[in-house]
Amino acid sequence: MQISALVLDKLLRSVKRPGRYTGGELNSILKDWSSIKVRMAFAFPDVYEVGMSHLGLRILYGLVNQHQEFLMERVFAPWPDMEAELRRQEFPLFSLESRRSLRDFEVVGFTLQYEMSYTNLINMLDLGQIPIKSHERTAADPLVLAGGPGAFNPEPLADFIDAFVLGEGEEVLLEVLEVVGRHCQKVEEMNGEPPTSSTAKFYNRLDLLRDLAQIPGVYVPSFYQVSYGHNGTIEQIIPIETVAPLRVVRRVVADLDRAFFPVKPIVPNIEVVHDRIMLEVFRGCQRGCRFCQAGMIYRPTRERSVETLHKQTRELIQHTGYDEISLTSLSTGDYGEIQKLVRLLLEEYQERGIAVSLPSLRIDTFSVDLAQEVQKGRKTGLTFAPEAGTQRLRDVINKGVTEENLFTAARAAFMAGWSSIKLYFMIGLPTEESQDLDGLIFLARKVADLGTEAARSGRVKKRIQVTVSVSNFVPKAHTPFQWEGQEPQSALKVKQDYLRQGLRDKRITYNWHDTKLSFWEAVLARGDRRLGSALEKAWRKGCRFDGWNEYFQPEKWQEAMEEVGLDPSFYAHRQISLTEVLPWDHLDSGVARDFLMAEYQAAHDGVTTEDCRLGGCTACGVCTSLGLDLVLFGGERMGENVPLSDRI
Repeated sequence: MQISALVLDKLLRSVKRPGRYTGGELNSILKDWSSIKVRMAFAFPDVYEVGMSHLGLRILYGLVNQHQEFLMERVFAPWPDMEAELRRQEFPLFSLESRRSLRDFEVVGFTLQYEMSYTNLINMLDLGQIPIKSHERTAADPLVLAGGPGAFNPEPLADFIDAFVLGEGEEVLLEVLEVVGRHCQKVEEMNGEPPTSSTAKFYNRLDLLRDLAQIPGVYVPSFYQVSYGHNGTIEQIIPIETVAPLRVVRRVVADLDRAFFPVKPIVPNIEVVHDRIMLEVFRGCQRGCRFCQAGMIYRPTRERSVETLHKQTRELIQHTGYDEISLTSLSTGDYGEIQKLVRLLLEEYQERGIAVSLPSLRIDTFSVDLAQEVQKGRKTGLTFAPEAGTQRLRDVINKGVTEENLFTAARAAFMAGWSSIKLYFMIGLPTEESQDLDGLIFLARKVADLGTEAARSGRVKKRIQVTVSVSNFVPKAHTPFQWEGQEPQSALKVKQDYLRQGLRDKRITYNWHDTKLSFWEAVLARGDRRLGSALEKAWRKGCRFDGWNEYFQPEKWQEAMEEVGLDPSFYAHRQISLTEVLPWDHLDSGVARDFLMAEYQAAHDGVTTEDCRLGGCTACGVCTSLGLDLVLFGGERMGENVPLSDRI
């Protein structure tokens, strides 16, 4: 079904932000459906403003649409006012480009960026007139895919997703679409015409899934059986189809310089969260923070050359007109030639009023020289993440920075003219004590004092503002802390109140995360596939946009869990034995379980592990398991590919 312009106009008269649903933005792509072999909808289970800020969407949208036989269109979770109109007028959720129902596409692919968006995913399937359960779909229904960081523990969504893509999508997604295309071709050869929304898209849905399961990095959850013990823990996870591998190994793009990167990204018609050029300088991080999932699942570090980045910047500015360039990565200051790149971009663009911003900076890589380089352009704010208040706890989490690193970075920033600094911390970390909270307060106040000193010297012209944002520890799959339980909400609230009192200072703004939200995030982050029934019940009770405070309904989540006989504390609070089978043990991130266990023990011993780019191999196993030797620093290869057994 295609939504007409007249119907769209009628729908948009009743919603607050119609620009979320109109499409037609600069650089968006509309293809002729009749000439396309496979049509895919990229589904982002959150609002347009969030989804359009996602770099992965920009990359895959450009990548797929450059292939003549494929197309990709976009669809986002409709805000409650739009959902109400769609349901009231009985219209399906539709894509922005062609305004087609999700059911019309051969493939609908979700990105799993945040656990609390899972009810939105179910809701989008239902609004798109697609059966929400995988086993209920027929040959006339689209193939439903999902990828992103959430795919590294996809089990809570196992009932709803046909296949998950594990790892980076630039190569594997095209392979998936090729396989889908072959199955669509079979139907066309039989019927003499392309499939429509009401006819079979695939000759045999089971055969399609079997072919997909043979693609490295593709996980078909229905091909695996999970058995549980009397105490609720998992006894085993075994494949029940011969084509399903014992372990699904994630995909990784080896050479970022040769990888596709979009230089004509869509420019939104309305303001979005990150409304700027996003220049990905490198991918991965091997600092080894023990709580950080991204630092584990995106290994190894791979850099783009300055020449490639410079060329991409020119094209991005030409095709978008943006006046800010954000150098993105997990830790931009770790880029081997960061000084050279910043200097080059500022020399070329600062006179045109184009700023360079440096998000995700580590405090031990921020230098006075770098601050002085960036301050030549327009100030865009700085963010540092000490994570913990004392050196003892920073060693436990393997943060690898000191308070002197923070003070040096803050002093350099203030003296270079910045007036605003954001500090990120985490509470509820394993082994945390009251002294660690006192240390957090001390660090924040000391940074504010450094700002005041700079202001008195005349280096800072505006009012000093230090923003302290404190999140709650959530254990994540494939990290050394995956076995750790989350602290009870009552304990976290006591700590939040203590910090609120200690950070009373007109120079300091204190922000904190909702403990109830963090609790349910932990439930889903460590959940198994039994949670699927609770997810469905929570959705049927009206849960939507759970990551948004105004719509989060924790009491309905609790009701849903009770109705299916599950205890959420079993997932969030329980300390898991190192010998227990984990829900994601059959999914291979490339990082060895033995390494994660060793890091877990090192955390409790207060022992740090050095970044392998700066020291020797840490035996994480990623290079060997993925068949790569791509640990990069400054564009140089470091070391040879040594078998994991020899490293240990």
